[in-house]
Amino acid sequence: MRISVIGCGYLGAVHAACMADLGHDVVGIDVDPGKIALLSSGHAPFFEPGLPEALRRAIDSGRLRFSTDPADAAGSQVHFVAVGTPQTAGSDAADLTYVDAAVQGLLPHLADGDLVVGKSTVPVGTASRLADLVRASSGADLAWNPEFLREGFAVADTVAPDRFVYGVPSGDAGERATAVLDEVYATALATGTPRLVTGYATAELVKVSANAFLATKISFINAMAEIAEATGADVTQLADAIGHDARIGRRFLNAGLGFGGGCLPKDIRAFRARSRELGLESLDFLADVDAVNLRRRDRVVDLAGELLGEVRGARVAVLGVAFKPDSDDVRDSPALDVARRLHAAGADVVVHDPEANETAARLAPDLTYVDDVPTALRDADIVLVLTEWKQFKALRPAEVAALVSGRRIVDARNVFDPAEWREAGFEFRGLGRP
Repeated sequence: MRISVIGCGYLGAVHAACMADLGHDVVGIDVDPGKIALLSSGHAPFFEPGLPEALRRAIDSGRLRFSTDPADAAGSQVHFVAVGTPQTAGSDAADLTYVDAAVQGLLPHLADGDLVVGKSTVPVGTASRLADLVRASSGADLAWNPEFLREGFAVADTVAPDRFVYGVPSGDAGERATAVLDEVYATALATGTPRLVTGYATAELVKVSANAFLATKISFINAMAEIAEATGADVTQLADAIGHDARIGRRFLNAGLGFGGGCLPKDIRAFRARSRELGLESLDFLADVDAVNLRRRDRVVDLAGELLGEVRGARVAVLGVAFKPDSDDVRDSPALDVARRLHAAGADVVVHDPEANETAARLAPDLTYVDDVPTALRDADIVLVLTEWKQFKALRPAEVAALVSGRRIVDARNVFDPAEWREAGFEFRGLGRP
């Protein structure tokens, strides 16, 4: 099947490469010539495990190419819109500028019978509006097919997701759209991947609802961490205990520095803003979810200050600035935020992240970035573990003690055994742990 993918950022580049790797003939289109040149050479503009290999296979097979010309979408049967929906400046609402521009740019190149498929995360009501525009202009149909990618696992989540959701119109148009998407995703469907066919509004709500639920679960356990610190309880043991309840589950109950990245923070804010636009107060609790999450950053900065006594002039080793491991994404990263705050307070902040040094340096060039853990640790007055990369989780107290100037550590992701580090003479602080 011939497919175009409009927007070749994180979502679009992964989707284009994976669709071509599955055997479709794909053109990825983006307005950024530098990004297109990089992708055309088989290199991803961001770190994502497995993506470079998928890109090279697809390009070498002749099934994938990239372009800056929207006209190259003409002749494709399916057009995926995979552009970003950032927060509007000065507002929590989603900015639909890129989505609207992508659809407008497609209109001259659509044919009757084509299917436009939205993958971007948008406020409920967007698909219906765009469907009217697409039908009136070209006779093409529109479906909404939300993505559920986890950074670090995006290739696997595209090729073999845990479910497909198709938001389609009623009647014959919906049946046509469903049949086309079934053909696109035939490989995964053949293995038994669940498929849910819904209306537009439900499909639009699925992604933001899932993100709001996960954010709430994370902030809940971090609120419990605050209680644990005040009472001497251990939030990790608490999470283990309640996680055995099948109604709750253990996943996303890891207390720590909190969530960040390009999805959860903006999505819960935009979701609440859309609820308010609809005249509802149903999602006002998400403001508290957001507040709990942001307080975790304050707490880590405070803990560093408590251990150091004086932040100004201290050498601070920061291990990890990506918002999560297996990613170089520092958008709304709590780790980078903590590092910047300590630098602003006068600390000499030395950062090592296995993949995110370069992306972090674009946003925070005043920090010192080094290429390995030993260099980051050398002569440090305090160590902050802010992203739970496996390389950091494998650190042992003796090897750290041999390099640092002061035996102080803040484990902001609760990856270490506190007793082991304290026995080695470290002043150790976790989040929600005695």
